[in-house]
Order: sequence, then structure tokens, then C-alpha cells
Amino acid sequence: MKRVLMGIGTAAGAFALTACGTSTAAQTPVAPAAVQAPAAGGAGGGVAAASTATPRCTTADLEVLLGKPAEKNDAPGQYDIPLTYRNTTDHTCGLYGVPGVDLVGPDDATFGPVYHLPRIDNGVKYNEVTAGTTASATITVLKPAAGEPTWTPAKLNTIPPGSTSALTAQWPADLPVLRQDAATHPGSYVNGILADPA
Repeated sequence: MKRVLMGIGTAAGAFALTACGTSTAAQTPVAPAAVQAPAAGGAGGGVAAASTATPRCTTADLEVLLGKPAEKNDAPGQYDIPLTYRNTTDHTCGLYGVPGVDLVGPDDATFGPVYHLPRIDNGVKYNEVTAGTTASATITVLKPAAGEPTWTPAKLNTIPPGSTSALTAQWPADLPVLRQDAATHPGSYVNGILADPA
């Protein structure tokens, strides 16, 4: 069955893209309705800072780990990948909101080498991460179906909420992503941060 991905331009930093794409997949899983475009400059976003004396975690406080992709039971072809931040300091810091995530790979003829993932603010409203512990967001991506263009990122750049500099992780070499940069409800996006179990 042929599906048509109709997109409108979305803001990603100072760039505006408009395009329409056609593909042959039978079904396109899409993001939930509450999608946010990446903030200017790619900085992590989300909820406003809570009233607390605990400072937010900065990029310098954290390391990032990318977990194993798992196909969603209710959306074949759509995968969830844990994006875990570990507090590498000796102090507690706050980590909440939605991180910025850019997938970086080959130079796509239409969209270029960077895929700015839209964000969904569905994480915890406030979260403290003690020294040595973690908090995670989930990246959801849509794989190309048979006959659709294949684009496989080489790495992921992520900016923790409230920060302006990025951490980098290698992308799984066997996980291509369908580019939907201009779609109104793309099947690839990043979710808000959740507290990890103690």
C-alpha cells in the first residue's frame, strides 16, 4: 500500500525546511500530538526550572550512554532507544525536561547531514540525580520500509536540558532512520527525561 508523507516546514534553529515526500510503506507510525520543535541553537528544552536550590546538571556533569534499540510492539518498524545520562560528579544535580537530539550522518540530498529530532515534553517535572546515578529519555525512530530511502546516522549529539553544549554517542550501525524532517507528525522524536530506578 502506498502512503504519502505530507509535510509542512518546521522550525529547527534558524533553518526552515519545506518538502513533501512519497513512500511505499503500508503504515507510518507517528509521534504523539504534543511535539515541540528543537529550540534555537539546539539547546535542550522542556519544563521551566523548578524552585529548588539544587542546580541543574550541566554537560560537564554528565556522560551519555545509548541503549539497545527495541521494536515497539504496537508500531512495527518504530524503535525505542534508551538515552541515559550518568552523573559523573560527586554532587547531586537536577535533570528534567526534554534533551535536544541531533542525528548526524551522510549528506542527504534534500535535508543535509543532520536530522534535528522534534521533542515531546512527556517526562518528569522535576528530578534529582545523585552522584553516580542516572536518568533516561527515550529516542523513538522510524526505520525505512522496503523501497524507502535508507539513511543511517554515524553518531548522535545530545544537549541536556538547560545546557548549550553537546555530548556525543555512536549510533547503532544496523539502525537506519527514515528522514521525515518536514513531516507534520514524524515517526522519529525524543521523549522527556524520566527518573531511573534507584
